[in-house]
Amino acid sequence: MGKYVQAQRKGKSPVFKAHTRTRKGAVKLRSIDYAERRGYVRGVIKDIMHDPGRGAPVAKVQFLNAYRYKRDTELMVATEGMYTGQFIYCGKKATLTIGNVLPLKQVPEGTIVCNVEAKVGDRGAFARGSGCFAVVISHDEDKGTTRLRLPSGGKKTVKSDVRAQIGVVAGGGRTDKPLLKAGRAYHKYAVKRNCWPKIRGVAKNPVEHPFGGGNHQHIGRPSTVSKEAPSGRKVGLIGARRTGRLRGVKKLGQDRD
Repeated sequence: MGKYVQAQRKGKSPVFKAHTRTRKGAVKLRSIDYAERRGYVRGVIKDIMHDPGRGAPVAKVQFLNAYRYKRDTELMVATEGMYTGQFIYCGKKATLTIGNVLPLKQVPEGTIVCNVEAKVGDRGAFARGSGCFAVVISHDEDKGTTRLRLPSGGKKTVKSDVRAQIGVVAGGGRTDKPLLKAGRAYHKYAVKRNCWPKIRGVAKNPVEHPFGGGNHQHIGRPSTVSKEAPSGRKVGLIGARRTGRLRGVKKLGQDRD
């Protein structure tokens, strides 16, 4: 019996926990309330901040509390074109302007949105990474659903009552510039979690990985593995339906419909 493979250690070891000490906080939409359901509420962008370990900037937005004499501060996804001092509006009757938060049923087809909820009131689930956006494809008013194209190219049907921010998440094009040297990769992942550098399985010893050992670096067994395999053996292409290069023209979701 060999050692536990690294994938197993990631499940239980504190060595691989996320580095959250310097993070600014959870980035979400406002909690849904009466004002958002019926009209709108106005907020002002106080600051646009860098959040360590996140590729996209974060906007600090301040709203007046409807029930008590105080202000509520929310951390929201910053969209391209936002600036400090800008007013943003959240609710059913908000206008279709970059940064505003509206229910999808108020948004026309073809609109670019981000930070879309999966369920009503979950405060944002899809298209939240830097440069990401979803496109509203169509509304089905009989069923009360809306069809979206997600950043992955896949399609998703959600309820038309879910909220979304208008626009593209800021920080796009981040991956266009190459890292060039190991020091930059080190600092990039140091604020995320312990996941770099990645050592290949074939470069390890047989005691540490099923693909390890041998006089040349080779796998020496099929790289595909059953999804019922025990966890120490479950490395490589797990439960693969197909393997190999994708040949020919890739059909995107929009081509099929």
